[in-house]
Amino acid sequence: MSLTALLTPARRDFLVSALRYGLAGVFNTLVGFSIILILDLGLGLAPHLANAIGYAVGVCVSFVLSKVFVFKARKPTRSAPLRYVIAVAAAFALNQGVLTLAKLVLPTGALWSVAAQGSAAVSYTAALFLLSHFWVFAQAPNAGENA
Repeated sequence: MSLTALLTPARRDFLVSALRYGLAGVFNTLVGFSIILILDLGLGLAPHLANAIGYAVGVCVSFVLSKVFVFKARKPTRSAPLRYVIAVAAAFALNQGVLTLAKLVLPTGALWSVAAQGSAAVSYTAALFLLSHFWVFAQAPNAGENA
């Protein structure tokens, strides 16, 4: 089977979205995760509160980047902002669960706090991408465009 046959338009769309999401995520993650670590380790704020504040700062930037850069070839419905808020809430709930579990099973200390926050961030990022790709911005590409 050829690579062309394997790389269907839907798979290509998914891969392009994933690459763009990764690029946008680098910027957003640097901002949000820096805030989390400064608040958690630098200022001694409770880990869950530091995590929530960091994500709150990044959520608006993330929606704009998703709409204009990551999924720009798609026409989102008017419900996209509401769907995005729901997707963020679901991804954040997963994030908090992973953070809680990590804090329970990992030893205490700064390095382990970074590991716990990092594992929570990865779960959030993966969940939000999948929800955004398949639900929030799931409209078909514009007619006439190569997806």
